[in-house]
Amino acid sequence: MERITESPSKYRHLEKMSVATLLQNINSEDKTVPLAVEKAIPKIAPLVAAIVEKMQEGGRLFYIGAGTSGRLGILDASECPPTFGVPGDWVIGLIAGGDDAIRQAVEFAEDSETQAWEDLQQYYIDSQDVVIGIAASGTTPYVVHGLKTCQQNGIITGCIVCNPGAPVSEYADYPVEVIVGPEFVTGSTRMKAGTAQKLVLNMISTSVMIQLGRVLDNKMVDMQLSNRKLVDRGTKILMHSLELNYEEAQEQLLLHGSVRKAMDALRR
Repeated sequence: MERITESPSKYRHLEKMSVATLLQNINSEDKTVPLAVEKAIPKIAPLVAAIVEKMQEGGRLFYIGAGTSGRLGILDASECPPTFGVPGDWVIGLIAGGDDAIRQAVEFAEDSETQAWEDLQQYYIDSQDVVIGIAASGTTPYVVHGLKTCQQNGIITGCIVCNPGAPVSEYADYPVEVIVGPEFVTGSTRMKAGTAQKLVLNMISTSVMIQLGRVLDNKMVDMQLSNRKLVDRGTKILMHSLELNYEEAQEQLLLHGSVRKAMDALRR
């Protein structure tokens, strides 16, 4: 298998570049990432549709990954409850090595061929759920064997990888391959590959939540009012939607506890 993610950087002698040149060259490489993601949209769309169908039936979405990929999955999953007001067990991110690996590397955790399935079983995973494996190289054993076992148990699988024809893709019902090319620092897939994975995760979770009715017009009407900024945002949504002044809108927001509930009550 060709591992483009490990190919030598097209830039040489990085240590001799000025700070300005380093930044310009990194930025030049980063600009190519959205174009690579755009090419993958025809593969992302059916994955989103499959997730929506399962979640409408009561299923959940799981992300599994190691290192940067695992952390990105956890980040996306953790943002769903505050952004869309959904329960914390709707979207779940799992990382090789457990929670300790979120902050620091856990040696050889990604090499386990059994741990991903063991981690998933802690959540009583079944055929109602969907599992997306995230791996820049597409070769991570934790992810490869996690998806393989999911398929053997009738669970829908997807993946986000940055190499074509990767082993992870072999066990994904909906493979998404975003080919971003060699990294600026050879093999440092936290850079372009990580950016690509983050963009795709944003697209998947946001599209799924919109399809599940967690966005009204273009507003986060179910967001959690967990700080002053979000209370202010919710207040302004009510102001603009229902033609209230700021004080009236905030009073109704705090009374009902969410933008959606306040809207429903006032419209009735």
